[in-house]
Amino acid sequence: MAPSFTPTVGPEIFALRPDYCALSVVADGVRNAARAPVAERLSAAVCADPSPAAWADAHLEAWRAAYRGFGAKPQRTPCSAEALRNRLHSDGRLPAINAAVDLYNALSVRFALPIGGENVEAYAGNPRLVRACGQELFDTTKDGAPYAESVPAGEVVWLDDRGVTCRRWNWRQGVRTRIEESTTRMWFVLERLEPMPIAALRDAGRALIATLLELSPAATVSSCLLDQAGATSDP
Repeated sequence: MAPSFTPTVGPEIFALRPDYCALSVVADGVRNAARAPVAERLSAAVCADPSPAAWADAHLEAWRAAYRGFGAKPQRTPCSAEALRNRLHSDGRLPAINAAVDLYNALSVRFALPIGGENVEAYAGNPRLVRACGQELFDTTKDGAPYAESVPAGEVVWLDDRGVTCRRWNWRQGVRTRIEESTTRMWFVLERLEPMPIAALRDAGRALIATLLELSPAATVSSCLLDQAGATSDP
């Protein structure tokens, strides 16, 4: 596992949302696949019964407020958890990408919680959650071809030394760092605001780790909380 892979959150993020807290999970030695029984079972269960928590709608509303706080329009670009929930309501199913991605997408809907998954090996330096200065680029596609998209100043983004890896906090992931079937080193970030309980965030993390280990029993996994106090190990 990459010991230096240490996500950080800039102080300007806590100035915007003091209630922000994330769970960072790093998994090494994952054996991903296009499909896997654990992912198919979890996705089917969530589609049949999303089981939203009592605080779920309020949590998604908190994310809408957070987006408006840095100038985004959540009705046009909702957070990833709301986008997945909307897709489930519209299509009656969740997208099938690959086993690891399908796992965290299903848990994102179940916990009404934005969850991102990234390829550790594709990173240049450590992931950082900051407000963009206006000179960063985001790798995406346009008309089927690779495209470098400029990011406006003030937008909340995850980035590394090469550029933005996720726009508008947790709205859209870049191409370079996404998890593929061949990815073996993975980083997951589970992002919480009030009123979601910290205990529920930890529950979501434990569910993710358990399903990853069912997918890959030989994998090694570590996790830590990211909040205003700094990164702290999460047993």
